[in-house]
Amino acid sequence: IIEDPEWCLATVPHLTELCLQHIIHNFEKNPILDGLLPEHQRKVLDRLSTSLPVAVTANVISDEDYWKRCCTECWQVCDISNHGDSWKRMFFERHLENFLKRFIPNITDPNNILEFIPLCKNYVRKLEVDQFLPPVRVDQKEMDDLSDTGSDSGLDPVSMQHCDLGVFITALPYLEELHLTYGVKDCGMNFDCNLFNFTHQDCCNLAAAVKMCHSLKVFKLTRSKVDDDKTGLLVHSLLDHPCLVELNLSHNLIRDKGAQAIGKLINHSRLETLDLSNNQIHHLGAQALAQALVENPTLTSLNLHLNFVGNKGGEAIGHALLTNTTLKSIHLGSNNLSEPTAALFSQVLAQNTTLTSINFSCNHLGLDGGKQLLEGLSANKAVTEFDLRLAEVGQETEYLVQQVLWANQEAARIGSPQ
Repeated sequence: IIEDPEWCLATVPHLTELCLQHIIHNFEKNPILDGLLPEHQRKVLDRLSTSLPVAVTANVISDEDYWKRCCTECWQVCDISNHGDSWKRMFFERHLENFLKRFIPNITDPNNILEFIPLCKNYVRKLEVDQFLPPVRVDQKEMDDLSDTGSDSGLDPVSMQHCDLGVFITALPYLEELHLTYGVKDCGMNFDCNLFNFTHQDCCNLAAAVKMCHSLKVFKLTRSKVDDDKTGLLVHSLLDHPCLVELNLSHNLIRDKGAQAIGKLINHSRLETLDLSNNQIHHLGAQALAQALVENPTLTSLNLHLNFVGNKGGEAIGHALLTNTTLKSIHLGSNNLSEPTAALFSQVLAQNTTLTSINFSCNHLGLDGGKQLLEGLSANKAVTEFDLRLAEVGQETEYLVQQVLWANQEAARIGSPQ
């Protein structure tokens, strides 16, 4: 001890321990795991480095604790509830999302993603890509040359085409949800309208990709300046889609022509949820959607919040709901509705036994409109949510409506299975 202060009379490590250390140290070259006893597997997994190449670990390691360590070392905030409560799925989905968010056309090598996809394709069920980078802007001299030749902006519209998702998502056989937003986050002082262009070619590429994604159940394309023409392209690719049940095109530029195309889609698909909130749909578009509701046997939720359907559109939807027996939720908030629509929906409330949620917030229904809705609701036992905030129906009507809702909610609670 005097000669070597670090010396101690410790037991020589067991041969098993030495073997496990050797396996851990050489795991990248020789990944041995399945042949080990469960307790030995646990020791190896607890000590393995999270920096090992994904090509080694992807199909060898399924232990959730290992992938949890990988995730928490990559990201400060980790919510696995958004990834099917699976750490491994979260790891691969978020890495693929990051690849796509940072892809720069004509600069990023697509092979980097194509090499990653075979490793992650069995685990990716959902992708949320809220950024698409455009090609790098040409320098000022080239911009001047282009402007001299008649180009108003510094970039040719063709050159603004974003990453073509079709090459990537069609190679994901189990992809069920796709959430997209074409734009650039955190651009700061480099803001340019061209950063937020969803071009015609982008739309054509995306439409073709979605059509080939036969496992897709949920498709969301929001805040991407989708207009009527682009809506028509997307709808054409989604007609007769075998699995799609939810479509979200909210916060776009869809007008009546686009809504009419979506009306055709409703009756040529299995859609259950449709969100068209914050668009520019007027009464003609609403009437087309109403006509689809008359014949549709699958749609259960329709959101038209923040549009311009007016009383003509509202009444058309009301007439459709007099016979529709499928829709459970309708959101018509902020749509310039007034008493005529309220009067018709009073009949809907008296006859329809399917609707459970109605939203008329931020409209101009008036006191008389509120009283008519209350009259229709008094005999209704199905509606459990009815939003009349800022609808000018009066506090007394709002209170009485809430009393009916509470009674319906209690009856639903008692009648539902434990």
